Amino acid sequence: MKNLTGAQIRRMWLDFFSSKGHMIEKGASLVPHNDPTLLWINSGVAALKKYFDGTEKPKSTRIVNAQKSIRTNDIENVGYTARHHTFFEMLGNFSIGDYFRKEAITWAWELLTSNKWFDFPIDKLYITVHPSDDESKKMWVSMGLPENHLVECEHNFWEIGEGPCGPNSEIFFDRGEEYDSQKIGIKLLAEDMENDRYIEIWNIVFSQYNSKEGLKREEYPELPQKNIDTGAGLERIACVMQEVETNFDTDLFMPIIREVETMTSKKYLSENKKYYRVIADHIRTCTFALADGALFSNEGRGYVLRRVLRRAVRYGKKLNIEGAFLYKLVPVVVKIMEDYYEYLNEKIDYIEKLIKIEEEKFEKTLSLGEQMLMDYLKVNINNKIINGETAFKLYDTYGFPYELTVEIAEEKGFKVDKQGFAKEMQKQKERARSAQVIAQSMNSQSKDLLEFDLKTSFDYNPTPILAKVIAIFKDGVKMAELEGEGIIVFDHTTFYAESGGQVYDTGILRASYGDIDVFNVQKAPRKQTLHYVNTNGINVKIGDEFELIVDIERRAKITRNHSAVHLLQKALQIVLGKHIEQAGSYVDDVRLRFDFTHFEKMSTKQIEEVELLVNKAIDKSYVADIKYMTLEDAKKTGAMALFSEKYEDIVRVVNFGGYSIELCGGCHVKNTGDIGVFVIDFEESISSGVRRIQATTGINAYHLMKNREQILASITNKLGALSYHEALDRFSSQMGQINDLKSQIEILKSKIALSSIDDMISNSKEQNGIKIIIEELENYDKEMMSKIVDLIKSKVDNYFVYLINKTEDKVSLLACSSKKAIEKGYNSGQIIKDTVKIIGGGGGGRPDMAQAGGKDSSKIGELVVYLNNYLNSF
Repeated sequence: MKNLTGAQIRRMWLDFFSSKGHMIEKGASLVPHNDPTLLWINSGVAALKKYFDGTEKPKSTRIVNAQKSIRTNDIENVGYTARHHTFFEMLGNFSIGDYFRKEAITWAWELLTSNKWFDFPIDKLYITVHPSDDESKKMWVSMGLPENHLVECEHNFWEIGEGPCGPNSEIFFDRGEEYDSQKIGIKLLAEDMENDRYIEIWNIVFSQYNSKEGLKREEYPELPQKNIDTGAGLERIACVMQEVETNFDTDLFMPIIREVETMTSKKYLSENKKYYRVIADHIRTCTFALADGALFSNEGRGYVLRRVLRRAVRYGKKLNIEGAFLYKLVPVVVKIMEDYYEYLNEKIDYIEKLIKIEEEKFEKTLSLGEQMLMDYLKVNINNKIINGETAFKLYDTYGFPYELTVEIAEEKGFKVDKQGFAKEMQKQKERARSAQVIAQSMNSQSKDLLEFDLKTSFDYNPTPILAKVIAIFKDGVKMAELEGEGIIVFDHTTFYAESGGQVYDTGILRASYGDIDVFNVQKAPRKQTLHYVNTNGINVKIGDEFELIVDIERRAKITRNHSAVHLLQKALQIVLGKHIEQAGSYVDDVRLRFDFTHFEKMSTKQIEEVELLVNKAIDKSYVADIKYMTLEDAKKTGAMALFSEKYEDIVRVVNFGGYSIELCGGCHVKNTGDIGVFVIDFEESISSGVRRIQATTGINAYHLMKNREQILASITNKLGALSYHEALDRFSSQMGQINDLKSQIEILKSKIALSSIDDMISNSKEQNGIKIIIEELENYDKEMMSKIVDLIKSKVDNYFVYLINKTEDKVSLLACSSKKAIEKGYNSGQIIKDTVKIIGGGGGGRPDMAQAGGKDSSKIGELVVYLNNYLNSF
């Protein structure tokens, strides 16, 4: 068996299948593109779903890839086992309706056992198969596998919902009895027992059936297109070939671990190993996820990423590493992976910056968690138990390690409700599972559309042309004629099918006997243009000829908006930075939307700068130079491309005077001057780390500006100004007067508050050595209420203050407790929580200060009575 580096294994895998006629498919971005069913790309086949379900036809039916993947469903196991990871690479070879079982098994055996390739010893290989899969059993034995190395397992059948499914063969490597202390042997495989002896290195799925609800497995129909789907873990193969104990001891992780060793006196030995492994795994996840456009946040994949980083930071503390340190490991990760992932190098600074900011933010959060724990211990001094809900809140909200909570609790003579914590943890897992977007099974295939292979052509020029009907479909079934709604395919068309964020064309099909409306245009699996029509009572047959008339005015508006998107992306990169990447776009005849990666809201000045840059580019009337060239030549021009898109070898490059150069298959203006004018409507956040700009061009931009002008005219009129310029002066003058009046009001309020403080104190009652001050106020703001509390605190040492402020539409509550009052049980947070329900509201806070609000002011009297009775029980 050869001893290969991770990079060499990856390269040998790709080279081997390339020699068998496979196209090397570039790995997809970890952030799924046009697939809302996935949070992350989590397997080799995940990015190829569109090929397997027939949605899209690949340019090669044989594909090989190395796909980076993220899975966090069992993150708690990472670092504690030999092979669990949140980030890993899945090597795969795939057949989409091409070769099947014979070739898949023959080539797998050759790659594994030939001395030209991996050169695994045959006596170390074991293979599990489904009991019904007789063909695979015979094939493996014919390859040279000893029969006693073939194990039947009922679970060897791949199936997720309706759609393609089939039996699978799993290939294992036997690492020997040193990893089987109880000498259990082959039973470990037969009974699917967790073990470190037999390592699964490859899974081959023979996708040959179409799963249907209500049918028994043996009744599933055969697929019209049989497929091969395989997955082999790079880290696992490296562990076996480098003959090391765990995946973490391979060259894919050890440089990171060695770098961490320079940051602490605790070495990579015994108990410390799991801490190092967590850090090494999680920094790989963060580096790749951020490089692929994800960002830290409190929702979705950003929340997952934040938890991964925080877990790594916590384990860094177990190694006595203080302060931000993970960001320093980014160059090490890049160095290990740059052989295949060259794009990482240009993003090092960006990734380091984001990780360092997040680490520093977490340090502050940890401090807040520690303060919250100390406050809890003070209030519950007599209870001596930290309940599970509080321990979990510290862990989940503040990232405060459970072990640290236990440690501090024991120091203070407290115990932690471990079962309660575990219960809350389980609730969170159930919430995550129910909220998680489950990857849908691959759609059932439409046989007729899949097999439709007649060629059609598309012309970007929307001038009417004569075209012949070559195919008709209704509900995915091929027909000879059509009346009503259905799909028509022509030998040639000028109708643009929706793609690349550009909306489809509409128009009519004209014949001497009438017109047919085209209301949608999409692409078939093999890229032919599908015209969705309603024949309006006309009977359409194969061979009929129609004049294809695109709605040219609508198309012109669409092209203006599409070209403006290109100029907008360039302007954003100039103003905000090179980290700007497209996260989605949509253009139609009314507006354009552009989604992009950015970690903060744009300022008004930045929006103005972007808008100005786009209009300057329009004013320069850059000619659209559109050329077809190889992908490599396009990259040399500096053309921008979507990282997650797959491109043909020959691509279409749209170049506006060298200002904006992009790969694009959409419709564009002849020169930027045709756009007319560009106006940004708004900029907003659509998800964490992703911003959206909506804008418009041409006549729609004019209407947007006229609408703003009308609003400004209305404001000018209300201010009694004679011009827009005078309106600004009038507005500034009135704002000055308003601010002066506000200042005077605040002064008067302060005087009133000061004059009433002594009365509040003298009218209060004393209970348990604490001054109990309950006051009803009217139309005070939060600042004044806080000022009243501060004044009371300056005059009274031991106090509990409860202020009830009524305004026109709500009631505000503010409670404050001195240190001694808290010790006596006057916990402001708890008291507020228990009393605010009277006025139909909610709120809370710390033991020393809390606030709340409600809407039912008619219950204030009832609240005061309830509060007094409540306090009398102390």
